[in-house]
Amino acid sequence: MRKAQAKKLPLAPDPKFSDKLVTRFVNNLMWQGKKSVAFTIFYDALDKVAKQTSEDGYEVWKRALANVSPSVEVRSRRIGGATFQIPSEVRPDRKISLSIKWLIRYSRERNGRSMADKLANEIVAASKGEGAAFKKKEDTHRMAEANKAFAHFRV
Repeated sequence: MRKAQAKKLPLAPDPKFSDKLVTRFVNNLMWQGKKSVAFTIFYDALDKVAKQTSEDGYEVWKRALANVSPSVEVRSRRIGGATFQIPSEVRPDRKISLSIKWLIRYSRERNGRSMADKLANEIVAASKGEGAAFKKKEDTHRMAEANKAFAHFRV
């Protein structure tokens, strides 16, 4: 690195729950700078989650994020001409980033009428420990477990 790392801009908490994590999620959900549309989608999804589960939608969403966040991942490293997949711990900030990205990505890949429906279904599935985003976490952990023999190459 040549220059100092860029400072992280502080996020404004969202209007409904006054949580910065919600804003971070909505920022990832947003397309073409349409933040109000993204907030509408998110809040609609939480309302649908609340109807489906008869629990607080916000709590279900937090549980889903926790269920989807990985604790280990594999990183590629070249050693003596060969590339090894080396398991490593995931930084707390990256855990959240990955879980948010996976939830949104697999929501978009679902089939449903609206994005709010698809997101709601993925959140409910992830909170129960199922669904594509949860499967991605399991696969990541399985890969790390399979490559545990190369853990001594860690930087």
